Amino acid sequence: MTSHRSSFIPRFMTACAIHGVGSELHVGSPKTHELRSVGYPHFLAQPLGELAEGKEPRALLFGGGDEYMQRPRSSGASRSWFMRALLNAGLPRMTVHDLRHTAASLAIASGANLKAVQRMLGHASAAMTFDVYADLFDDDVDAVSAELDQARTTAIVSKPRPLMPSDAD
Repeated sequence: MTSHRSSFIPRFMTACAIHGVGSELHVGSPKTHELRSVGYPHFLAQPLGELAEGKEPRALLFGGGDEYMQRPRSSGASRSWFMRALLNAGLPRMTVHDLRHTAASLAIASGANLKAVQRMLGHASAAMTFDVYADLFDDDVDAVSAELDQARTTAIVSKPRPLMPSDAD
């Protein structure tokens, strides 16, 4: 793994959160009251760029850019925009919060460190992130052992063996 980035990693900056109270949407600050940077994979750059085209930098990405989408419904026989999107994508019924857990799980599975996942989710501490997702780190024990074996092998192979008196003969 290299320590430099060979290409731009796209990000959104978000300073607000939307909370549903009954059928009302309330816009406020995230729980941590801090600006959050949310990265996204390159394959989304083009479709997200198309959604942003012609909009002001601080406009909302989805919809017309000036009003929030309705809170997605995922219960019962709901036909909300979210349920239609899941159906069109061939995905099972789930909640928006399930997508948050999926994003965290995929980040952990791809090797993201705990602090990166904490920042992505906006958790106040890495301990909180670990408490929620600890079971996803179980495979890391085996991976660490394998990496230690590889590091040792690399160190042994790349280190020249000192000459011994018997080698001169």
